[in-house]
Amino acid sequence: MTNTNAVLNAFLLSLLAGLGTGLGGLIAVIRRPGKRSFGCLMGITAGVMITLSFLELVNEAWKLQGYLTATIGFAAGAIFMLVIDVLIPHVRFGEVETAQYEKPVEQDMERGRFIGRHRHGRLRQTHEVVDQKLLKAGILIALGITIHNIPEGIAVGAGYMHLPEFGLFIAMAILLHNIPEGIATALPLREGGMCQWDAFRVAFFSGLAEPVGALAAALFLKSFNFLIPGALAFAGGVMVFITLDELIPAAREHGHQHYTAIGIILGAIFVFLLSGLLGV
Repeated sequence: MTNTNAVLNAFLLSLLAGLGTGLGGLIAVIRRPGKRSFGCLMGITAGVMITLSFLELVNEAWKLQGYLTATIGFAAGAIFMLVIDVLIPHVRFGEVETAQYEKPVEQDMERGRFIGRHRHGRLRQTHEVVDQKLLKAGILIALGITIHNIPEGIAVGAGYMHLPEFGLFIAMAILLHNIPEGIATALPLREGGMCQWDAFRVAFFSGLAEPVGALAAALFLKSFNFLIPGALAFAGGVMVFITLDELIPAAREHGHQHYTAIGIILGAIFVFLLSGLLGV
């Protein structure tokens, strides 16, 4: 396979993984999950991320170039994500006010119509700001997920430039991980008053940052392939930071810790099975 084909394939795989965010946004538009389901879903995405990071990304870097490369790359990724969190304003998943976030669709008696839906129950097709603070928080969450998707794309690009099967494995795992993230992106926008399909579009386009990261990584590593192990460890450090700093706290935000734990275990099981089936 030529380097050009490898770059294109890495880009397409990451694009497929990024579409998981749009799928999650579509689920949020069609049916909002309850507290328990949301905790379990966010647990799954955390389980996928942390298992993928340690079992595959960091472990592969360790096998390829030893513990120093794995350690330095992992630390650099975690520090990089910490700096991004400090410098770029965005809202973590769990910072949306839960009382507003969980507010059911309710009738505005003064205006005689339903908040979030038309009088006859159809999905709202136009914007109607119900909660400015929640809407702003949703936009900042979308920004945060867009930021997260770039290093996830780097993981796919680096994995594919190492081995095509490894890149496919990472892309499939991240695809599952992105679905709950898409739900977390669209829900506060929808509850804040953005029309349902625009909330879906925001989730969809936030996922398109992922192939940008994959393309940049693949083009860079095509010329500097000796840096692939460090890039894998770097992506692992980024993912672990995101998991510990944002995903697990968000999953436990509404209680139901057992559902979060079940989700994390299910995410890990998915990564184990996928790794075995693809032979990586």
